[in-house]
Amino acid sequence: MISVSVVDEQTYVRLSRARIVEAVRTALESAGLHRARMTVALIDDAHIQELNRRFLNHDEPTDVLSFPMGSSRRGIEGEIVVSAQRASAVADQYGWTPEEELLLYIIHGALHLAGFDDAAPREQSRMRRQEALCLKRLGITIPSASKGRRRKRNRRRQDSSFLQRKKTVR
Repeated sequence: MISVSVVDEQTYVRLSRARIVEAVRTALESAGLHRARMTVALIDDAHIQELNRRFLNHDEPTDVLSFPMGSSRRGIEGEIVVSAQRASAVADQYGWTPEEELLLYIIHGALHLAGFDDAAPREQSRMRRQEALCLKRLGITIPSASKGRRRKRNRRRQDSSFLQRKKTVR
């Protein structure tokens, strides 16, 4: 059984608890996990920046942080912290809604907790494919570049594909 608790401490994006739970379960089950206890916290940029500084030594807001809490006979345990403010601010740049952007963050964090990584190019490609699969299972169509979506400059390089813009969060 996958148990998901939701803490919503923000006012930027309205997303139902059921949809959040569905996103976490979809991500974990797509990775072959069927036993987990997760918490998803929706917060703002100021709070995620504080966590990013405290735990990763990065003094800037980010989109998602995932915190593994271990594993037990009940499966893996962890916490996914997402910035709804960030999702609201950038979603339009990628041609979709803040709710869809926030779901991507939740899926990304859940996949990290399931063992996916995106530090190396090969791992990143694998994670992007898994994110796309999960979004599709949730009925979300990834916006195409032909819809006039502006490219976002990554600090390391210019990325043109939609899911390639995610950065390492753990």
